[in-house]
Amino acid sequence: MAIVETERDDGIMVIRMNRPERLNALGTELRNALADAFCEFRDSDDVEVAIYTGTGRAFCAGEDMKEALERGKPGLVATPRENPFSDGSLDKVVIGAINGYAMGGGFALVEGCDLRVAVRGAVFEMSEAKRWLLGGYAHGHVNNVPHAVATEMAFAFRFDAERLHQVGFLNRLVDDEDLMPEATRMAEHLLTLPPASRVNTLAMMRAMRPAPSEEQLLLAERLGQHGDLNDRMESRAAFAEKRKPNFKGWLDPGDRAKTPSLESIRAELAD
Repeated sequence: MAIVETERDDGIMVIRMNRPERLNALGTELRNALADAFCEFRDSDDVEVAIYTGTGRAFCAGEDMKEALERGKPGLVATPRENPFSDGSLDKVVIGAINGYAMGGGFALVEGCDLRVAVRGAVFEMSEAKRWLLGGYAHGHVNNVPHAVATEMAFAFRFDAERLHQVGFLNRLVDDEDLMPEATRMAEHLLTLPPASRVNTLAMMRAMRPAPSEEQLLLAERLGQHGDLNDRMESRAAFAEKRKPNFKGWLDPGDRAKTPSLESIRAELAD
């Protein structure tokens, strides 16, 4: 049984993560297989729209915590394979069909989809605040959700599909049995458009998405290193061991008062 399953039919390619026993967590093998599938989608002259989904009760649980603990290092291992979905180079539409939990890196996969349809029971969480030293500050921003909601998102609160549909993050909300039929109907509509119109409109809509400024990105880089880095692995160990984490916060308690700010970044850039 393939860890990523693909199907083709009348210009549509279904790309399905198939690691249900691990909630489709992004282990190295799965990520490599996804890269191959999206390269196949990009390079094929026979398919123009992809439907991206998962098997089981999760769309994707994000980082494979077990693999990270075995490696002794948080995050995803860099792979030599290109993935045009991840690097944003695709000029074809990707529809996310979210069949269940979309957590952490799985939330980011949903965010990378151009259009999104989800089952009513799907649960979403941008988990960075739990696993790193900085929450997912950019995700609400690039999706144009209100600042208070973006702040809630950055602090790793969970959202149900109904709430994300209400704030405009999801295009469609459906019952479980209607997920793939609705995603297919959306794909079929796209295929009725003139090919250049579909490609050009996609390029324009992606270009209009907000992005953090250079100052904000530099601030995020500084904040991501501001604190006891050991807490990152402690988070993962506590998750795997199903216990309460024992966080330290800062190596020197006085460092809390030295938290980087936009003002400190601007002063740094002015030097």
